[in-house]
Amino acid sequence: MTERFFDHVFFDLGDTLIFFDGQLAEVTREASCSLARCLQKLGYPIEENTFVREFGERLRLYYREREADFIEDTTEYVLHSLLRGYGYRQIDPRHLRQALNEMYAVTENHWYAEQDAVPTLARLQNEGYHITLISNAADAQDVHRLVDKAGLRPYLELVLISAEVGIRKPHPRIFELALLYWRASPQRVVMVGDTLGADILGALNAGISSIWITRRASTPENNEQRSVIFPDATVKTLSEIPPLLRNWNHRT
Repeated sequence: MTERFFDHVFFDLGDTLIFFDGQLAEVTREASCSLARCLQKLGYPIEENTFVREFGERLRLYYREREADFIEDTTEYVLHSLLRGYGYRQIDPRHLRQALNEMYAVTENHWYAEQDAVPTLARLQNEGYHITLISNAADAQDVHRLVDKAGLRPYLELVLISAEVGIRKPHPRIFELALLYWRASPQRVVMVGDTLGADILGALNAGISSIWITRRASTPENNEQRSVIFPDATVKTLSEIPPLLRNWNHRT
């Protein structure tokens, strides 16, 4: 019997194991309005439309910065900074958490598990692979709820979220944290994700093999990077991964 090449499979979350079904701009505004209304109920006399606009501007700046330095400061930090800018100096962390939960409750309703996500993870687990989730996200509690909603938790032995560790893919450090946890050699790991600039480049930076899943990967960013970032293998669906790993031909 040929020795299995990999022991570990690292997965991305959004647009890899789960997908968003909704109009992003509309859902984002609805979520921000829910955040503003919750803050009003908690005693912050903000004007809803002004707050939603300024919070959106702060988020867009935050998103640009994190794509440049790969540092994850979290949505809670953004919200806290905005409220301090309004003159609030004593901000109860419980208020921030409650308001953010209201916001994310809106967006979480639009995320669903891919039909082949659980069957694929179960198959890999049964075949003896250790499965790790590495997710770029601004709020860890949001990710944990999405994982549970999608039924993924029983198959994930390790969950790393950029909001918890402070570093985003493609920075190699977030991959190294997983390797350190497992005491694993990079050569025994493969990363699966939909984003060339985060998942595939990140795997390359960490010396890990990569599988690009293209089912939901038709984005301007990916299209721009297809000529410069190359995965070790490409699949359209998750269900293709177990047979691919069994027949893996290592590229040197």
